[in-house]
Amino acid sequence: MSQSAVTIVILVVAVLAFVSGRIPTGLVAIGVSVALLATGILDLPQAFAGFSDPAVILIASLFVVSEGLDSSGLTAWTGRQLVLRGGGEARKLTLLIMVVVAVLSALISVNGAVAALLPVVVVIASRISVSPGRLLLPLAFGAHAGSLLTLTGSPVNVLLSEYAATSAGRPFGFFEFALIGLPLLIGSVLITVLLGKRLIPRREPLTMTKDLSEHARTLLRDYPGAGGDALLGADAGVAEVLIPPRSGLVGARAFPGMVTDSGDLVLLAVRRGGEAVEVETILEAGDILLLEGRWEHLDAKLADPNVLVVDQPDDIRRQAAPLGWRAWTALGILVAMVVLLATGVFPPAITGLLAAAAMVLTRVVSVERAHRSISWTTLLLVAGMIPLSTAITQTGTAASIAGGLIGLVGGAGPTAVLAALCVVAAVFGQLISNTATALIIAPIAVSVAATMHVSPLPFLMAMAVVCAAAFLTPVATPANFMVMGPSGLRFTDYWRLGLPLLLLFLIVAVGLVPVIWRF
Repeated sequence: MSQSAVTIVILVVAVLAFVSGRIPTGLVAIGVSVALLATGILDLPQAFAGFSDPAVILIASLFVVSEGLDSSGLTAWTGRQLVLRGGGEARKLTLLIMVVVAVLSALISVNGAVAALLPVVVVIASRISVSPGRLLLPLAFGAHAGSLLTLTGSPVNVLLSEYAATSAGRPFGFFEFALIGLPLLIGSVLITVLLGKRLIPRREPLTMTKDLSEHARTLLRDYPGAGGDALLGADAGVAEVLIPPRSGLVGARAFPGMVTDSGDLVLLAVRRGGEAVEVETILEAGDILLLEGRWEHLDAKLADPNVLVVDQPDDIRRQAAPLGWRAWTALGILVAMVVLLATGVFPPAITGLLAAAAMVLTRVVSVERAHRSISWTTLLLVAGMIPLSTAITQTGTAASIAGGLIGLVGGAGPTAVLAALCVVAAVFGQLISNTATALIIAPIAVSVAATMHVSPLPFLMAMAVVCAAAFLTPVATPANFMVMGPSGLRFTDYWRLGLPLLLLFLIVAVGLVPVIWRF
């Protein structure tokens, strides 16, 4: 069997594994690299070259920058502004939600933006008495449209820009994606605002998000002597914990003002049977303790199995705490990163590393949070699939597929070939990761352009557009899946609004992209 045939077999098996969902995507990607090495198609350095690829380094750095914006409260504050300015009109809120999440996606990635705004949007839906899906599906789809506003909007953009640099002699500029992203965002918003009410079914949510925006007033009511608003600050706050039966704390001595054994938390108050206990007492099962400390200490110390947390400190901080110096520091780092990426002073990977390091050095993000913020599944997927792209090109597989495609529709010109590639990528993008789709289709697109003696830029930009159009299924992207539980939407609900949006993206990819980036 030829190396090209073996590569195709590995590709088909990988796609089937992705579609089945039974094997973790990261493991499938690593398996692809190992298979290419074992069959002799790639040597050892080539098989694992993805882990040192600049695109992987930039993507990892962006996860840390995103965590800085999120953990500083900046993204949650942005979401709270929606509540203040959106009023109670669903269409106006849909417009605002899609625009805000689009801007955030362009700066901190699709998944980060959706995760940050999701709790706030659920609360908004509850307040105006509309089905959560009416706002959550536009949240996810608006994030996908926003990913095409900048280079950092999606790992796909980063990867395709790298392909453009090697095949066309220049990468895509930081804001160059906005030439196509802005029309797509406007079109997506119009379709969703006008048709969303009819196309998004009303469902009951599977999970609930608690509204903590008035948490300070709640504490003031329940603990009149505890301090109210002053308890929730940018750097420190409070959390309630319940003493469960058989807890090791049952029978322990406690009194308001005592410091915990770690020295990091202070007991402000004890409630028993709905009444405050203002004197020294022996703790009983069912007692509620109000603890004060720095947010990071509350997060760490309340994982104790001897207590049950009433409201997670991280949820309280995101919804109720005011902005502090960390938020403005994170914003300054973000602005500096955008300027450096836009001007090209440093290579993108170096700029990303500098921004991530700045988040840690300024203590906006702790080292532990930085580690946890990185989606290792995404990195394994990208690093493991880059060698497959290399193999597709190196073995002549891309050229063979490109030749077959040109033989079928090439007589109608490059636009027809572009349309065929876009349809294939669109189908793949609904079933497997859009990042994996880009890594599979990109080398074929470059080979098509080389065979037809045209520029690869319109092909690569069209792939970016179509890979962002993952609208038909909840498994197409993590952002789609994220909103499924809180919205109560079913697998078959996504295509109703997703189909007109997908058609819009296909029309723009085939009709408008070649006008801006000429063949």
